Amino acid sequence: MELSGKTVVVTGGSDGIGKHICLKLAAEGCRLAIIGRYTARLAEVAGACASAGAPQVHTYACDIRDSGALQNTAQTILSDFDGIDILINNAGIWHKTGPLDTIDGETLLATVQTNLTALMQLTQHLITHLRTRGEAIILNVASKSGVVAQAGQSVYTATKYGVRGFTEVLKVDEADSGIRVAGLYQSGTNTEMFAKANEDVPNHIFTEPEDLADVVVFMLSRPPKIWLHDVRVEL
Repeated sequence: MELSGKTVVVTGGSDGIGKHICLKLAAEGCRLAIIGRYTARLAEVAGACASAGAPQVHTYACDIRDSGALQNTAQTILSDFDGIDILINNAGIWHKTGPLDTIDGETLLATVQTNLTALMQLTQHLITHLRTRGEAIILNVASKSGVVAQAGQSVYTATKYGVRGFTEVLKVDEADSGIRVAGLYQSGTNTEMFAKANEDVPNHIFTEPEDLADVVVFMLSRPPKIWLHDVRVEL
């Protein structure tokens, strides 16, 4: 897809991988609808994206676990832009590793709602519109945990396996609709995700988010006869 002038919705765009995806797409001339939880961080990213070359940027402060708020946000995005071309489902949270019975109920629900339920709901809200575009993309930034089972990640891995399954079915369902669907399955990334869950990990050895964002831009910008529908990034 030729990215210049395309409108892209990015979840979890106020920091980490999402922020760098937005910055890279801004440099490609994309218009951006950025969803995140924190107004101040969103404003900072929006300013940086405008400086990087994005012709239009709107931000949407939304806790995507709130189904009503998410639906309203989707409707507002469709009103603010004259068309949506790409949806990047990137938002995700981590729970501290450990046996299932050490993961409290609130954390379990938050992980499932953020990583899986909201991803499916936002896609549902936008997919009818995406079908009208003739050429559109849904990219789900999942995780290596959607492919490989790792100790202590029961709930997190369940959500990511769910994202992978959802992605695979969407590929089949939308094969003739003009929507191309892909999953990105990355290993550890040097962001604040682990620290937010009070997990002490050696972030410095992980993939840099700006490098992963380069992979995203590469995937999105393939010509019509090439589609990278399943990309795995390993250390």
